[in-house]
Amino acid sequence: MAVDAYGTADGGAGPRFTADMRWSGRTAVVVLAGELDHDNPEPLREALATSLEQGAERIVVDCGRLTFCDSTGLNILLKGRLDACQAGSSLELAALPPMVARMFDITGAKAVFTVHTGLQDALSEEQERP
Repeated sequence: MAVDAYGTADGGAGPRFTADMRWSGRTAVVVLAGELDHDNPEPLREALATSLEQGAERIVVDCGRLTFCDSTGLNILLKGRLDACQAGSSLELAALPPMVARMFDITGAKAVFTVHTGLQDALSEEQERP
């Protein structure tokens, strides 16, 4: 399931931000691409909500193709983490680009997330769990 947000950055020819959700066992993998900001947060909100509605035991957000994230995106991820915890799930991050990782470091938000170097690392940990 892909959810797109269209904007003017590319002349309206394509989405500025996408959140594509797929499954790996009981883990929902949400792949982000583009610019996540106050103009287009809905794809991420929808993907996280759908993941929990469909019973994800774990949500891994792959940020490897994320080119920008402002405080709106950070707040959605923080709220998603709380929602996941309340549902008995978890929300983890993978492949934070340096600029996004810096924002997480500066704000201290990185300390509350499990952060994986890449998506494959996150998914291989799933296979190692009992």
